[in-house]
Parts: sequence; C-alpha cells; structure tokens
Amino acid sequence: MIVSEEGGRHRPEPTRIVVVVPVCNEEQLLPRCLRALRRSADAVAIPVRIQLVLNGCTDGSARVAGPDIEVVTLDEPNVGMARGLGFAAAGAGCGRETWFATTDADSAVDQWWLRRQLRHARRGADIVAGVVRVDDWSASTPVARARYEQRYRRPRGDGHGHVHGANLGFRADIYWDAGGFDALATGEDVDLVERATARGAHLVWAEDVVVTTSGRTEGRAPDGFAAHVRALDQVSEADSA
Repeated sequence: MIVSEEGGRHRPEPTRIVVVVPVCNEEQLLPRCLRALRRSADAVAIPVRIQLVLNGCTDGSARVAGPDIEVVTLDEPNVGMARGLGFAAAGAGCGRETWFATTDADSAVDQWWLRRQLRHARRGADIVAGVVRVDDWSASTPVARARYEQRYRRPRGDGHGHVHGANLGFRADIYWDAGGFDALATGEDVDLVERATARGAHLVWAEDVVVTTSGRTEGRAPDGFAAHVRALDQVSEADSA
C-alpha cells in the first residue's frame, strides 16, 4: 500500500523488518539486548528477523542466541564491517517494502522501538535517527553526567541531531542506494546517514524512538560512545584541576 509520496518517490508501508546487531564479546549484556528486541518485535504486526553478527568474539556470546535468532560470524572486530555483513546476510534482495534497523549488543531498545519507527516510515521517513539514554553512570563522575545531558539536549536546528548506531532505522532501498555501511572501525553510522541524505533521503530526528545503552567507559569501538563518555570525564578532571 502506498502511504506517502515525497520528492516524487513512492514509499510503501513496510511489510517486514530486519534488525542487525553487531556483537563483540558481549556475553554479559547480550541477553538483555535480545529480550528487549523480542519484546519490541512482538509489538508490531509484521515479521521481524533479528540478525546477530559475531565480530571478533572470544567469549561465549555465540551461546546466548536462541533458535529464533540468526547468527553469522566475522573474524575481524570491525563494527562497520559487521553491520554491513548483517544486512548483506539478512537483507540481500530487499527493497523499499523492507525496513532495516540496527542497535548494539550493550543496549536495550524500548518496547515501542520498532512500532514507532514504522509510524515515522508511514509518514514518509526514509531514515529514523533515535535517541539514547545511559543506563548507569556509576563509572563516570557526576560532572561528566551533567555535561553529557546538557549537551545532548541542546537544540540543533530541526531536531536532536544525534546519529547512533545503537538506534537507527532506514528503508532497505535507501540503504542499498547509499552503498551500505562502510568497513569503518567507528563512525560508520554517521557516514551512512551523511551519504544517504546527500542522495536525498528524508531523515527524521525521532525523540520518541528510544534505546538505553551502557554507560561504560571502555567500549568495543575506538572513538565510539564509550570513548565519548570517557572524554567527558577527562574534561571534568581538567576543569577541576
């Protein structure tokens, strides 16, 4: 069913969803991630495929996935390569009727994560960039937390302005047209969104699409979210010196 036309391009209502999760040594946090994804999948009326990509895992992450979860393995711990492999495995041949989404193994999506992405898609969104909330600030200083929250909520033109690999959705045809995720060790999410919007994709900054993520300061991707949190602590220490 055609539900929206913007810029001369038909946007059909999605009829299936593919969710890709890169996993690098997340045996402890992956069960929470999968429980949340299953709950979100149960809240939509179309089929959802959850695709894990074990990239450079040396722990027991492979044992966590249940029979309802698809798993592929990548030897190299590269998050951009992992996300790309996941969509190549689960979404090859998918077009504009399929909605792609991605999150991280140390994160837990909201129950309405997929339902709200679909709602934005029905209204004409090609890409939905959601927001993240940190689940535990105990590894950081109170000043770092205050600084993060102040900066995160700062107005940025027509939306929140944050792109997180832990909370991103897009139409399959838009993804393929942009060339997919590049094999970047970090920043693969921003890179994809920049390439897609440069080609005319309609991006929605969605504050109602929420993911809770780990507040750890030692992450899996160099210069990723954990590095950002750690940098806020370093700034705090410099301010108090």
